[in-house]
Amino acid sequence: MTDWKSVEAADCAVPADRHMDDLVRELSRALADPDPQVRDGAPYTVLATWIARGTIAASRRLELGDEMAARFTDPRVEARTFAPLVLDMLVEAGDFKPGWVDAFERWYPVERDLRGHDERLGWLHAVAHGADLLAGFGCHPRVAPVRMLDLAAARLMVPTDHVYDQLEDDRLARSIARVLTRTDLSERDAVRWLDPIADRFGAARISTPVPAHLSNCLRTLRLLYILADRGVRPAGELPAQPLHHRDAVKSALAAALDRIVRR
Repeated sequence: MTDWKSVEAADCAVPADRHMDDLVRELSRALADPDPQVRDGAPYTVLATWIARGTIAASRRLELGDEMAARFTDPRVEARTFAPLVLDMLVEAGDFKPGWVDAFERWYPVERDLRGHDERLGWLHAVAHGADLLAGFGCHPRVAPVRMLDLAAARLMVPTDHVYDQLEDDRLARSIARVLTRTDLSERDAVRWLDPIADRFGAARISTPVPAHLSNCLRTLRLLYILADRGVRPAGELPAQPLHHRDAVKSALAAALDRIVRR
């Protein structure tokens, strides 16, 4: 078993006595480990660094992506919810397969375990981790942006008893905003994904307490309105990028939110 903390401390230098394929297999297993200290610790940092640096060969990265895509059907929630993080690393590094998008699209709206954090398993964060990958795919030139916008709407409309409690609404809103910076989006496509949400709001008979999925959706869209107004920062302190068709998006968001406020 590799001492990944030592590898991390050595600036992620590749251990001289190990074959890279074996190391990647070990890292892949670690990113699905039920122990959060393993899954979300040094192995995560090392894998992210090796992918970003191109330390892992391109062919092996594609195999790793296939492993992560298959992991969306794993019976263990911690395996499913860390798969999008690894795929997002790969996509950001320039790797891509259409099948990864298909697998993600099948998983994201049907995942039922939406806990942000569990005392035993640590971070799970299905919505937030999925949102990161949604942005990665949504900004990729080989993925139609409207496909990811529709997927975000589907995730928001699925009934659940879980109220987002670890800033999942923030992560999802920012990811949607990033997709909406695509300059190849038509004005109609930039707002059409909101139609089923507005229809759901218009048909909703709100009682107290407010149903969890409606609360999640409302808070996500309210933040998205702010991002449409101010722009979204892809990372760090980079200048905010404006949303394409900003005014149309703001108008459509306001109209959708107003459907529920009037009741």
